[in-house]
Amino acid sequence: MKSISLPIKYGFAISAALIAYFLILALFNLHTNPFFSLFNSVIIGFGIYEVIKYHKLRQEENFSYTSGFTVGLVAGFLATIVFTIFFTLYATEINPDFLGELLTVFKRDYNVHVGLVAFVVAIMGFATTVVLTLTCMQMFKKSRNMLQNA
Repeated sequence: MKSISLPIKYGFAISAALIAYFLILALFNLHTNPFFSLFNSVIIGFGIYEVIKYHKLRQEENFSYTSGFTVGLVAGFLATIVFTIFFTLYATEINPDFLGELLTVFKRDYNVHVGLVAFVVAIMGFATTVVLTLTCMQMFKKSRNMLQNA
């Protein structure tokens, strides 16, 4: 149970940061600009980096690539799921006009609804998690080429 509690804790922290960032953008009516969603990658990347770093510190000599990768994936996937649920609730219950504002360009040509947008948010989060976890693990993996600084 202890091994899973760390990525769960970090997953909820990452999702809280994503939600806070989204709500801050909403205060300034910038949440409909897709450009600002690029910073979500920074938030997720920092969270994944921190969870892997802390996991490596706790595991010391028992740290493996697989365990670090798993911890990063679990934290990122949990954050993505929680944020997607929040995003769906926001778009349907809190601000029903949000999707209309967000998709003004696409509405003319495509039939876009909240389910499709939530799916895209989830897929983007999962893909970002995998790529950033692989990237972070390059810094934390044990190298056979150099001496390790313990």
